This record gives sequence, structure tokens and C-alpha cells, in this order.
Amino acid sequence: MSEHTHHHDVLNELRPQHRALRTMIPDVYRGFAELSNAALTSGALDKRIKELIALAIGVVAGCDGCIASHAQGAARAGASKEEAAEAIGVTFLMHGGPATIYGARAYDAFCEFADAETNTAAGSPR
Repeated sequence: MSEHTHHHDVLNELRPQHRALRTMIPDVYRGFAELSNAALTSGALDKRIKELIALAIGVVAGCDGCIASHAQGAARAGASKEEAAEAIGVTFLMHGGPATIYGARAYDAFCEFADAETNTAAGSPR
């Protein structure tokens, strides 16, 4: 595992919290999962672009869990670092100063997951 795993840690920290809540409201989680799958499935926009949009919204919302999840999704969908940076750049226009903070976090998250995808594709362990 690389020395830069903060955003992986965010997802790992949230996993048991989601699991506990999901046992209490399984139908809500199931409905959200269906919505998420439908919204992120390739159509006129491919999954890569949709994940970048979700990443940008995570920046504007200031949601580290959203940033980590959609940075991972964008990396897995094949987005490049340049595409992630440009999508994050739009958040600066639309959200100003706060986006520069969460945007930097989002770019770091994307690079962490993109590098992990590259290492996995090259046969290296994560």
C-alpha cells in the first residue's frame, strides 16, 4: 500500500458506519444504490464524465466521503489526471474560494485512486 492512502482511509472509515445504518434502513439504501447505478451508467454521457461531475459536486458540497467515492469512481472509469483537474477547475468558477480547498483535496484523492489503478493494472499490489 502506498504512503498516500488518506482517501482510501476515508472510504474504509465510512464502510462500517454505512453498514450499521443500512441494517436499519435497507430499503432506503437499496433505493439509493439503484438511483446511483442509474445516474452513473453510461448513456449520452459516459460513466467517466458522470463520475467527474459527481466529483465536482462533492467539491462544492465540501463532502470528503463524496470526493473519495467519486475520485475512485472516476479513476476506475478511466478519467485522466488532466480531466480531473479541469473538472475541479470549474468548481473554482462556480464556488469560489472554498472550492480551492476542497478542489485540492479532490485532486489529491483522484491522484491517489488513479495511481492505485495504474499500479493494479501494472500488476503491483495496492
